[in-house]
Amino acid sequence: MEQKSFLVSARKYRPQRWETVVGQEGVTSTLQKAIATGEIGQAYLFCGPRGVGKTTCARIFARAINEENAGEADAPTLDIASGDEGNDWSFNVFELDAASNNKVDDIRSLTDQVRIPPQVGKYKVYIIDEVHMLSKAAFNAFLKTLEEPPPHAIFILATTEKHQVIPTILSRCQIFDFSRITIPGMVDQLQRIVVDKGIQAEDEALHVIAQKADGAMRDALSIFDQVVAFTDGNLTYDSVTKNLNVLGHELYFKITSQILAEDIPNCLLDLNGVVRKGFDLHHFLTGLGEHFRNLMVAQHPETVDILEVSDGVKEQYKTQAAESELSLLKNALHELNDADRQFKGSRNQRLLIELTLMKLCSLPARIREKKKAALA
Repeated sequence: MEQKSFLVSARKYRPQRWETVVGQEGVTSTLQKAIATGEIGQAYLFCGPRGVGKTTCARIFARAINEENAGEADAPTLDIASGDEGNDWSFNVFELDAASNNKVDDIRSLTDQVRIPPQVGKYKVYIIDEVHMLSKAAFNAFLKTLEEPPPHAIFILATTEKHQVIPTILSRCQIFDFSRITIPGMVDQLQRIVVDKGIQAEDEALHVIAQKADGAMRDALSIFDQVVAFTDGNLTYDSVTKNLNVLGHELYFKITSQILAEDIPNCLLDLNGVVRKGFDLHHFLTGLGEHFRNLMVAQHPETVDILEVSDGVKEQYKTQAAESELSLLKNALHELNDADRQFKGSRNQRLLIELTLMKLCSLPARIREKKKAALA
């Protein structure tokens, strides 16, 4: 059987132009303006969470300053990595992993290499990933070269831990803080990839993937590849939640309806179902807290757009929020927050959540009693 070659989506759809970098408009526009005006710094520090485009932007920057046609206005909306290793500009880019090259000798080897001018193009770009992993001695050995490099050398340092980079390094760099990718931004990118691959995907299924990725586009693409393989290219909400072993919105809507109806038995039965399926109880607790927070947000037209869910689920939130009193939601959030604080130290965590559900189911009666007392 002939084996097909497969390139993971995180590599296949790695942005090749500024226009296709997701969620970092502030960073990309500033770098583009610096290139356009010729005000190119000698050292940059790209910092932020994993998987948000730090190394990708470093590579695009290296291309842009060595390739005249980089960043054209008619760049495609979705890039597919095209093997840039064959381009002349790629010989001017050197990538170093500081996690495995963190000694003084490694930095000395780098500084010796910096002195050699580029064979083609104007600049040699040195991308040092996970720079916070350098030893203190290596940082100190790097200081002089970073402060006064040859005119042809540019350093781009990338890190997820800016606070671990020594101040003397920070003071020599232009610092760019990369932000977490928003859920709508990730969903938009996933939708483009779905179209390119010619597969079927429900909007709500893509939202689940984006939420699971927790702000990292690379993680979202890795999860996407996983669920595509599991579902044979037909991504439904049910199949994605099953594969990723996450609790869906429907469970929380159902339990909230039972709380509003003061239905303790069915709340406990649904919790038992969560336990039997092997879900983490703390995950259930935090998910229920997030659900009640979303209900509070959905009570007001001015704040409903804060919800990072699909339009269909947003309508469900608006409907259930209209059935819930504000005082009930506030009290429920207090109860869930207290349970969250107690969870780690509890010896019987299931009992703690069961008691919390019972308290939540008693809230409507307590609110009615308060109203009667106020009218008396």
